[in-house]
Amino acid sequence: MPRLRIRRCTATNAAGTGNDAFLDALRERRSGLAPCEFLDADLDTYVGRVDGLETMPWPAEWAAWDCRNNRLAWLGLEQDGFVAAVDDAVKRFGVHRVGVVLGTSTSGILHTELAFRERDPQTGRLPTPLHYATTHELSSAPRFVRERLGLKGPMYAISTACSSSGKVFASAQRLIGSGICDAVVVGGVDTLCLTTLYGFSSLELTAPEPCRPGDPERSGISIGEAAGFALVEADTDDADDLCVFGVGESVDAYHMSTPHPDGVGAELAMRRALEAAEMSADAIDYVNLHGTASRVNDAAEDRALEAVFGAGQVCSSTKGWTGHTLGAAGITEMVIGALAVEHGFVPGTLNTRQVDPAFSADYRLENRAGRPTRVLSNSFGFGGNNCSLLLGRKEGVA
Repeated sequence: MPRLRIRRCTATNAAGTGNDAFLDALRERRSGLAPCEFLDADLDTYVGRVDGLETMPWPAEWAAWDCRNNRLAWLGLEQDGFVAAVDDAVKRFGVHRVGVVLGTSTSGILHTELAFRERDPQTGRLPTPLHYATTHELSSAPRFVRERLGLKGPMYAISTACSSSGKVFASAQRLIGSGICDAVVVGGVDTLCLTTLYGFSSLELTAPEPCRPGDPERSGISIGEAAGFALVEADTDDADDLCVFGVGESVDAYHMSTPHPDGVGAELAMRRALEAAEMSADAIDYVNLHGTASRVNDAAEDRALEAVFGAGQVCSSTKGWTGHTLGAAGITEMVIGALAVEHGFVPGTLNTRQVDPAFSADYRLENRAGRPTRVLSNSFGFGGNNCSLLLGRKEGVA
């Protein structure tokens, strides 16, 4: 599969709207997590909520697309000159040669959840109009983004839970490698909804405090919401390009909601990313962990890291800033990797007070200066869907 040149990328989440604000929050160690006050959810937990989505002006001509998920997608697209970069790609390749592949776990399900609250008390009929296809259906987000950007290329959604917006890069490789597209808008968008808040709570996976990944006293995840996008094209010879060198995918086939305890699927995803990039493990300067603060997941990921890298691999989890953004986690943390390479720093692990003594990796708690050249970013989802992205500069790469 071809290497992907990252022409532009952007991230919006509870810690910041756009890359500059997000980078400031990362450097200043400002978390976007706060006690859950989402709708009337009665849950003792913290969430990463993007402020202002409910009151954001919404154009009348886009009324049929109005839902929290598409509002966050719209806000994300407006950042970092992303629309202009896509316009430039259209001028170079044509409107039919630019595809859209987005990841999401629940899409705009909140729109339907709220509609059920307004059912006719006599008939149970849902309110009209209920725009299911343009709000709730899994492909509504990529359809919305394609319409918003005026594109005509292939479009589809990937929904493999928390690995969704990592796997979109593998799809982009295939679309470009097969000659179907010259450029692809990839990314993910997932927003807060009652299904995920109560669902993860019922599984006893949500923490009553801001998540503490890798901490021996970690008590669960903090759910967040985010939108992120990248415009990718086939690689060029420009040594300054930021690239996705390789994508590794695997499936545990072990349990619906629990990873293999030895992290065998996670290990295989990381090994496949290295193999696809034709790199050895010692080429990786930093690993951005999936690192949810789940007791089982963090331990399994550490075992997988030790199997691939040996003890002492530099790594951290950044979910203390954003929360676990589920279907948008892959793109959010890919952007963090890109910011680390471009701006010369390695983020630490927010909220974590000490590292679990059973872990063998070099789990960084504090930010540190440095200039990582190559970053591995992990996203592991329910059902054992695993994805690892290897990205960075081409410096020293044949």
